[in-house]
Amino acid sequence: PLPSYDEVLVCSPDTGEEEVELLVRRAISPGSQDQKIYCLLGADKLIYKVSKQLESHFFRLVQSSSIPNYRFLIFCNAQADSSYVITAFDAYKVTFPDYSETEIQTYLKTQLQVPSGTAPVAQAFEKLHQQNVKFVFSERAGMGK
Repeated sequence: PLPSYDEVLVCSPDTGEEEVELLVRRAISPGSQDQKIYCLLGADKLIYKVSKQLESHFFRLVQSSSIPNYRFLIFCNAQADSSYVITAFDAYKVTFPDYSETEIQTYLKTQLQVPSGTAPVAQAFEKLHQQNVKFVFSERAGMGK
């Protein structure tokens, strides 16, 4: 399943240390094995102090945790070379290939299928005008989408 609202933190320069720490704790602490996917979006926008705290909390919890398979993703802008988050987590970096819009749509259609006999809420995925998930593609990232 896609991450829900309690599993995603959209970062900005105003994002605080507490918000970041809570998400990291949820992702890596014992009891987080409930198949959730925790995500930091736009982590490159965090100020230096919060970025340092993110690094500190993450590595401290990873070393003290007995959870080998946590689900924690950090999304950053590839052009944000001056971001501390990118430098601190460089060993974990994964670069995604550049797929066309058609390839992405084909993949999502195979992955986001509604099982037969499901509740009416799930039927929204079957009708294009009632989509629950939308993607915005832009040549210029961060332009107020």
